Amino acid sequence: MRLFAVSDLHVDYPDNAQWVQSLSRWDYRDDALILAGDISHRPQLLGACLGELAARFGRVLFVPGNHDLWVLGEDPGKTSLDKLDEVRRLAHDHGATTRAWRHGATLVAPLLGWYDHGFGEPGEELKQMWMDYRACRWPPGYDAARIAAHLAALDPLPPREGVARTITVSHFLPRLDLIPDYVPARHRILDPVLGSAGIERRLRALGADLHVYGHSHINRDVVLDGVRYVNNAFGYPQETGIAARRLLCVEEI
Repeated sequence: MRLFAVSDLHVDYPDNAQWVQSLSRWDYRDDALILAGDISHRPQLLGACLGELAARFGRVLFVPGNHDLWVLGEDPGKTSLDKLDEVRRLAHDHGATTRAWRHGATLVAPLLGWYDHGFGEPGEELKQMWMDYRACRWPPGYDAARIAAHLAALDPLPPREGVARTITVSHFLPRLDLIPDYVPARHRILDPVLGSAGIERRLRALGADLHVYGHSHINRDVVLDGVRYVNNAFGYPQETGIAARRLLCVEEI
C-alpha cells in the first residue's frame, strides 16, 4: 500500500476543487491518503471534497486545520469547538477518518492541535491581519495555550504495542526551524501562529519516524534529529513557487 500526503487544498478556489475531481478514480484504490488540514470552512465543500477523495483512495486520514474551524457566517452561538465536532462527523459520514489507524505494524497517528504562541507572542499587527482571530470563536477563557491543550487532549496518544513504524500527522508545524532560511524576515511576523512545540513533544513520545504537516504552504522534506518531516501543501492557486500542487507518495507500508 502506498501512502500519499497533501495538505491545504483550499477547495473554496474552483481550480483547487477541479484538481481534486480530476484525480483518477482507479489508480489509488489500494492506497491511503494523509490529508493534513485546511480543506474549507464551508461544510458543504468540506464534505464534498472528503467524499471525492474517499471514492478514490482505500483510506483517507484527515486532520482538521485552522480554516476548517472557522465559523464565518454561522450561528453566532456556535464555537470553533462545535465546528470541530461537526467537521469530525462530516469526515466520518463521507468515508474519512480523524482517528489513529494501523496497517500491519505501521501506526498512523493524528496529532490534533493549535498554535500556542510558544513560537513567539503575536503583536497587534499580526492580530489585525490574521484571519483566525476573527473567523474562529472560542468559549470564554480560551486563550491560544488553552485551545492548544484542549485540542491535544481530545486525542490521547494511541498504544504502540506491536508497532514497528510510526507516522504522525498534524496541520500545524511542530517546530519553528521547519521554516527555511530563505523566507524573508518580513514574513516572520507569522511565527507565533505557525505551530506548537507541544506537537513535537507528542510525536517524539510516540517515537515517530515520519511526521506529515501542513499550514505553512512551504513544501519541505527534511530530516531533523532523526525524524523525517514532510509538508506537501497544495496551496492557493497563485502559490506556484512554494507549493508543488501535486500528490506526494511519502511511504510504502
